[in-house]
Amino acid sequence: MQTYIDTAQLQRSALVRAVHISLFTWRRADPSDQVDDADLQGWWGDSFPSVAGDRIGSKLWLLRRRKITPQTIRDAQRFCEEALQWLLDDGFLTGVTVTISRPSAVRLAAHIVLYRPDGDPIELNIDDLLQVAYAV
Repeated sequence: MQTYIDTAQLQRSALVRAVHISLFTWRRADPSDQVDDADLQGWWGDSFPSVAGDRIGSKLWLLRRRKITPQTIRDAQRFCEEALQWLLDDGFLTGVTVTISRPSAVRLAAHIVLYRPDGDPIELNIDDLLQVAYAV
């Protein structure tokens, strides 16, 4: 019996997993960020980066108590783009497009397109971006 491994599918799955980890691991808040309490969150491994300034995750968690306003939407987009920037810097992607929409009064959605150097774009839809932030 022969087994065939679809390496293209494995690469796609790895990129999707990297996006999920990047978006839904909480990046440490900067001193200028408004936080609810003294907990700045963040992944402990960022305390000892192998590359100076290299950090994992996003600041989407900062939106969990905010009303959805045009500024909240802009911040959500900025936080997503910031979290995915490493995929561009490290050459895994040639481009990333993040579009944030407000499908209801209490929900933000994200449409993310990943442009790979040697493959078709990968489209991801997250239908309730804030619910994931509230879940943690």
